[in-house]
Amino acid sequence: MGPSGANPLSSQPSPQLLDELSQFFRLLSEPARLQLLCHLKQGPMDVASLIEATGFSQSHISRQLGQLQRAGLVGCRRDGVRLIYEAEDQLVHDLCALVQTRLKQRLETQLRELEAV
Repeated sequence: MGPSGANPLSSQPSPQLLDELSQFFRLLSEPARLQLLCHLKQGPMDVASLIEATGFSQSHISRQLGQLQRAGLVGCRRDGVRLIYEAEDQLVHDLCALVQTRLKQRLETQLRELEAV
């Protein structure tokens, strides 16, 4: 609660917060990054496994993983000569599940409406 007793999350976000939110959603708006996160959500993987799973080039994967890592969504550890990446933030999984549920509900509603015609 804020000083006035109001919930700070219900108030108008500051321009700085809006900018941070926008950057976060822009990061997730790239299909390649979402695909990598979906693979990493299944468990830790190295770049070679990600190349095999996605068909992306090594440089493309490295670039996308770098952005995800800087945002704190992906972590990296060394295993001998390999770098192992893993999803770090449950928030992304929760957001994806929420959006998938919402899309499914919307499509089911549209299907019911079409069947009623």
